[in-house]
Amino acid sequence: MKVTVFGIGYVGLVQAAILAEVGHDVVCVDVDADKVEALKKGQIPIYEPGLEPLVKENFAAGRLSFTIDAALGVKHGEVQFIAVGTPPDEDGSADLKYVLAVASTIAEHMESHKIVVDKSTVPVGTGDRVKAKIAEVLESKGKSQLTFDVISNPEFLKEGSAVADCMKPDRIVIGTDNKDAEDVMRELYAPFNRNHEKIIVMDVRSAELTKYAANCMLATKISFMNEMANLAEILGADIEAVRHGIGSDPRIGYHFIYPGVGYGGSCFPKDVQALIQTADQIKFDAKVLKAVEARNNEQKTTLFAKINKHFNGDLKGKTFALWGLSFKPNTDDMREAPARVLMEALWEAGAKVQAFDPEAMNETQRIYGNRDDLLLCGTKESALKHADSLIIVTEWQAFRAPDFDLIKNMLSQATIFDGRNMYDPKRLAKRGFTYYSVGRQ
Repeated sequence: MKVTVFGIGYVGLVQAAILAEVGHDVVCVDVDADKVEALKKGQIPIYEPGLEPLVKENFAAGRLSFTIDAALGVKHGEVQFIAVGTPPDEDGSADLKYVLAVASTIAEHMESHKIVVDKSTVPVGTGDRVKAKIAEVLESKGKSQLTFDVISNPEFLKEGSAVADCMKPDRIVIGTDNKDAEDVMRELYAPFNRNHEKIIVMDVRSAELTKYAANCMLATKISFMNEMANLAEILGADIEAVRHGIGSDPRIGYHFIYPGVGYGGSCFPKDVQALIQTADQIKFDAKVLKAVEARNNEQKTTLFAKINKHFNGDLKGKTFALWGLSFKPNTDDMREAPARVLMEALWEAGAKVQAFDPEAMNETQRIYGNRDDLLLCGTKESALKHADSLIIVTEWQAFRAPDFDLIKNMLSQATIFDGRNMYDPKRLAKRGFTYYSVGRQ
C-alpha cells in the first residue's frame, strides 16, 4: 500500500520505518530540509533502540523515502498520516497549528480520494477541525467534488521501546464511522494483527480521548506512588515493601508504581496539561488530573531538598556527580526531564555538576551550551572525580551494579542521593555510605 507520513519526528519516523519494514511503500514529508538530507545519508535525528538499521535498510530497499516536496507526498499516498508535533500552548493546551497546516497542504494538492489519519496526539474534536479545514481548502480551490475521510489512529509508543511497540502493538485504535475507510486501515495494519485481534474500532472522538486517557492514567499511577513514597518517609515505612505488597494485586499490577523524582518526556506532562485545558474549556473541574500534575511538579524538587538539607543549605562551591540526564532510560529525550529541574536548582544554589548519560550528552550540550558549572563527562566514573556526592536521576542499566569501592574512594563524601531507588540501603550502609532514596529510611 502507498502511504505518506507528514512529520519525521519521533512518532512519524518510527511509524514510517515499521510500515516500510512490512512491505508498504512509504514517503515521509517534512519541512526541515536539513533533517531530510541527513536521513537520506542514514543519519537518524533521535536515539531509539533498533530504529537506525530499520531506516537504513528500508531506505536502501526503496520502500522508505524522504522529501520536502509536499505535492509529491500527497500524490503518492492513498493513506496520509499527520504525525507532526502538538506542542503545549502558553495555557497548556495542545497547539494544533502544525496539524491544521498539514491538513491544508493535503487539501491543496489532492486530486483523488484520500484517507487522512491523525496520528499526532490531539484534543477531542480535532478530527472535526481537520475535516472542516480540508473541506474549506477544497472549496476554495474549486475541488469540492473530491472526497476524503478523516480517521483518528493514536499512537501508544513508549520511548525506549517504540520499535518493539510498533512491531507488536498491544492494541490498534481506529476512530472512524466509515466502513470502507476502516477496511483500508485493517489492510494497512494486517501484518501486525495476525496472532490475535488487536484492532479496536470506535468513533473519532472516543479514539482521540483514548490516547489522553491512557497517558493520564499512567501519569496518575506514578504521581500516586510518589505521594505514597513521601508519606512512607514521614511515617517510617519502606515504599519498596509497600510496592511489592500492592503490586501483587492483579487489579493494580507492578507497572508504573515505581517511586522516584517524577515523570517527564514528550507525552505525560503535555497530555495531562492538555486534557486539563480541555476540561477547563467545557467548565469541568478535572480535580484528579490537576492533583497529578501538581504532585509531579513538586516531586521533581524533592531530591534537591534532600541534598540541600544534608549540606545544611550551603551548596555554594560544592560539586556533584550526576548520573542520568534523559527523562527515562533508552532515549536521549530531555523534555521535562527531572534532571533539568535538579541541575538548575543546584546551579542557582552555587553548585557545580559533573554529568554523565549514555545517550543524552549531546542533547544536554544543545540545551545548556557551555557553562562553567556544568562538565559533561565521557564515563560515569570520570563524573565522580573530585565530586562531593553522587546523584542518580535516570535508571539506566549501566548504573545498576557500579563499583561501590571506586565510588567511595573517588567521592569527597561517601554520599549517594538516589532518585530511582536503584540500590539496597542496608548494603550501602554496611559499606559506609550515607544513602538517600525515595520513600525509604
